[in-house]
Amino acid sequence: MMNPARRRSTANRGTLTPELAASDRVFLASTLNRMRRAVTESGRPEQLLHGEPHPGNLISTRTGPLFIDFETCCRGLIEFDLAHAPDDVGDHYPGADHRLLKDCRTLVLSMITAWRWDRDDQFPDGHRLGIEWLSQLRTATSNLDG
Repeated sequence: MMNPARRRSTANRGTLTPELAASDRVFLASTLNRMRRAVTESGRPEQLLHGEPHPGNLISTRTGPLFIDFETCCRGLIEFDLAHAPDDVGDHYPGADHRLLKDCRTLVLSMITAWRWDRDDQFPDGHRLGIEWLSQLRTATSNLDG
């Protein structure tokens, strides 16, 4: 499987994440590694993926919804694509592994959290989101076995 964390990993590089506390950097890096392993070692079949099929990458047309923004297309597990969609979408996808989907959601959350702490991040209100998502990630990882 292509590594879904295709952007450079900023979580474990203090020079790239100077505002991230060392303990948070260790937590984020270990979460990224744990979730990457859980996803890549799942044994599930790969397929072509959009890479970020969230509602912001969908437009309504006369013939139905249309995906846009294909720069993140890759091969991987369908659960990785489903992890970007609203929670209820996975409930309607035949054959989805819901435990793996939960792991993929945690992987995606850890990826976007790392991006918000990157010193070069220009996402509007990115620092606030980095703090918020780090808290959500702590909650998500505390519930992984529950």
